[in-house]
Formats: sequence, structure tokens, C-alpha cells
Amino acid sequence: MSQRFTEEFKSQAVKQVTEHGHSVSSVSERLGITSSSLYNWIKRYGPDSEEHKNLLDQDNRIKQLEKELKRVTMERDILKEATVFFAGESKKNTRS
Repeated sequence: MSQRFTEEFKSQAVKQVTEHGHSVSSVSERLGITSSSLYNWIKRYGPDSEEHKNLLDQDNRIKQLEKELKRVTMERDILKEATVFFAGESKKNTRS
């Protein structure tokens, strides 16, 4: 019977090899999986995989959008304050 593993489990197993320097055989033995499964997961989830590159691209895009959102929010707040200020100035000038 074949076991199903979550994407998170697979990713963490790959990190033990690629980031923490453990051998494929020790990780596969400790986790109760075959070495060939772990090698397949490394191809799919490892640092050179297309999926990993896509995740990095997404993270970079999110950071870029968060930075832009912060800038636009600041601009909006400044414009709100200016509107309130000039509305007050306009009322002062019409009373005179």
C-alpha cells in the first residue's frame, strides 16, 4: 500500500537534505520513506526546481506589491490631509 505525504512533509524532508546537510539515506531512513522518493522530491521541491523558483518569484512579487501599497497608502493619507487643510482654508477665505 502506497502512502500519501503532504506537500509540507515533502518540502521539510527536502530541506533536511538541501539546507541542513543530512544525507538522503539518513533522512529517508529516519522518516520511513524510500531514498528514490526523496530524490524525486528533491527534484521537485529542491532549490533548483521550477516550483522553488516560482515560489521565490511569487515572494518577490508580493514584497514589491506590499512596498507599492505602503507608498500609495502614504500618498493617499497625505492627499486626505491636504484636502482637509485646503477645505479649512477655503472656508476661512469665504468668511472674510
